[in-house]
Amino acid sequence: MTSPNCDFSPMKKIIKEDILEMIATLHELLGNIDNEDECTLGEFEKVKKNFLHIESSAATFYLNCYLSPYIERYMDLSLTIQTLSERRHGALIAVERSDSLDIFLQPGIHVGAPVTHTLLESIFYPGSPLHDGAVLIRANQIVSAKNILPLTSTQNNDRITGTRHRAAVGLTELSDAIVLVVSEETGKASFANKGQLYPVITP
Repeated sequence: MTSPNCDFSPMKKIIKEDILEMIATLHELLGNIDNEDECTLGEFEKVKKNFLHIESSAATFYLNCYLSPYIERYMDLSLTIQTLSERRHGALIAVERSDSLDIFLQPGIHVGAPVTHTLLESIFYPGSPLHDGAVLIRANQIVSAKNILPLTSTQNNDRITGTRHRAAVGLTELSDAIVLVVSEETGKASFANKGQLYPVITP
């Protein structure tokens, strides 16, 4: 398998510029902290929001980097989770990489169709007979839907807020899969890799 293409210009350049801007803001705060006439509390809130934005942008960058060697239509996945996040439609999408996932799944319903964002969005539309469980993607194919993933036993992680998140983390603890998850309660989108959960879109 080819090595990841992590260039994705201008995304990398934008992230670097945002980090440099935050560093400059922190230096300014550091200079103002001894000035009793300057209240910096409001600036800390802005820094926090900017940091979360940078974290989300960086997660999107790395997600595309991790997926690009294994699926040509990785941008369809990014568009899918963005749309599902906006609509607050819950979703769970497991992308197979080097490790076969067959031994880790309770198999669902065969789909056997090319990856498109419209098909993925229709699968996870509330009330759809396929929306519960996880979609399995291998190469450029939606292999199946309604798959059951192993759940993590990890506790005390405030990002793991429900069964979908536990399933996303659980599968990546056992394999090199990338698992995308959208919370129907909050609309937050994340991806799991190596047992860790990273926010991609935070409305």
